Amino acid sequence: MPQTSEVWDLIVIGAGAAGMMAVQRAAELGLRALLLEKNRKPGVKILISGGTRCNLTHNTNVAGILEAFGEQAKFLRPAVREFPPERVVEHFHQLGVVTKLEPNGKVFPATDRAYDVQQALWKSLLNSGAEAVLGEAVTQVNREPDSWLVTTAMDRYRARRLLVTTGGCSYSGCGTTGDGYAWMRELGHTIIEPRPALVPLTSPDAWVRELTGVTLEDVVLRAVPANFDIDCTDVNERLARVRKGATITRRTALLFTHFGLSGPAAMDVSRAVTRAEQPSDVQLVCDLLPDETVESLESRLQHECQQQGGRTTGRWLSELIPQRLAVAALERLRLDALGRLAELSRDARRGILRELKSMRLRVDGSRGFAKAEVTAGGVCRDEVNPKTMESR
Repeated sequence: MPQTSEVWDLIVIGAGAAGMMAVQRAAELGLRALLLEKNRKPGVKILISGGTRCNLTHNTNVAGILEAFGEQAKFLRPAVREFPPERVVEHFHQLGVVTKLEPNGKVFPATDRAYDVQQALWKSLLNSGAEAVLGEAVTQVNREPDSWLVTTAMDRYRARRLLVTTGGCSYSGCGTTGDGYAWMRELGHTIIEPRPALVPLTSPDAWVRELTGVTLEDVVLRAVPANFDIDCTDVNERLARVRKGATITRRTALLFTHFGLSGPAAMDVSRAVTRAEQPSDVQLVCDLLPDETVESLESRLQHECQQQGGRTTGRWLSELIPQRLAVAALERLRLDALGRLAELSRDARRGILRELKSMRLRVDGSRGFAKAEVTAGGVCRDEVNPKTMESR
């Protein structure tokens, strides 16, 4: 095996967005920096991110970004403060990537092409003076008295500093196969068992899977303990009393699929399912009409029963939610979609309100790393300095 006597100031392993930006910045600061990547081209995962559009950041402030990370926010605070959303946008503008802001707050390249982002990062890296070796997988990392020794199948490299940006286990076809975990464990780090996150969820209920293709553009989806009683209409009040951290709430779009649930809402709350001892320890509660209160809906339903009692229940409900979902909800309540509003009992009306404001969606797992956008777990945060990202 070749043995190099050259010592780099910095070696970065992994040519994702983090690795490319890091090695570029190091070179700009005057360091002799080398990037090693096992794929034959850099930024492969960038190309599929955001549905091949690559969402860059969100139109919010530091607090808004941190809020999305819940209990992990404290660790991320120094990094996000150093590189807040507005600086992210400014950085890509400097690289020549024109951006656009969408109504949901997401920032995308104006071209809707992840390729443009990948190319901008790669060209900027090359222009910075950093060097890169592609198609060469790292097999071992060793600590020496005054340097790091990085071994590949083709060569050995030494550096005074080492940065590992190999990513997790999600979308392994892109090269993210969890290589860095073994190196970190051998170097003394504790590895929290990796698990899928931002991943579609599977459901054991046929009625959920039969709604394939139904999209709800604006719902509030909550992941709550399986023993949480949703069989009444005061869900919001009781959720406020649930132990902090025991629930995850997101307001965005939800998609029914042939396997269960997907879309931003399901994926955002999926970590509650994947971190549970058993997926069945968690249930999802969906508010189909978040801008309506239980009281306003109850008043509307009572008015319709009195003034338009001849209308069918199915038709009235289909004006509020998609028809297929309305039929499924009534079947769950054992109510006839062709029955008249005037014939609804008090319990039937309460059941309809419950379905609209706190529909129970059972889950029994996720689609796994093959479909997860990110990986949870990995190196224990307590062993990393959040201000520098160095091992303690």
